Amino acid sequence: MTYRSYEEFWPYYVAMHSRAATRWVHLAGTLTGLALTAYGAARGRGRWLAALPVIGYGTAWPAHFLIEGNNPATFGHPVRSLRGDAQLIRMMLAGRDAELDEIAGKWLAENR
Repeated sequence: MTYRSYEEFWPYYVAMHSRAATRWVHLAGTLTGLALTAYGAARGRGRWLAALPVIGYGTAWPAHFLIEGNNPATFGHPVRSLRGDAQLIRMMLAGRDAELDEIAGKWLAENR
C-alpha cells in the first residue's frame, strides 16, 4: 500500500500491531535495546550501540510472524515504521493501550 503521509500510515501501522502481545513484545525489545545501548554509550563500548536495532528488531519481527501472523510494516515502510514504533511505545507507556486497540479495530473493520 502507498501512503501519502505519516498520518495516513499510522492507523495501518497500528492495525499491523492489533494484538496486545505484539505491542508488548515491541515495547520490551525496544526498552531492552535502549537500555543496553545507553549502557554501552556510558561505558564507551561502541559495539553495544548495535543493541537497539538488533534486540529491537530481533524481538519485534518474530512477534509479527508468530503472534500477529503478518509481515512487519518495516519491510515496506522503514522510516514511517520507525516513527510508528516510537509513537506506539509512547502511547503504551502513557497507558493508552486501549486507544491502540480502537485504532487497530477500526482500520481492520474498514480494510478487510
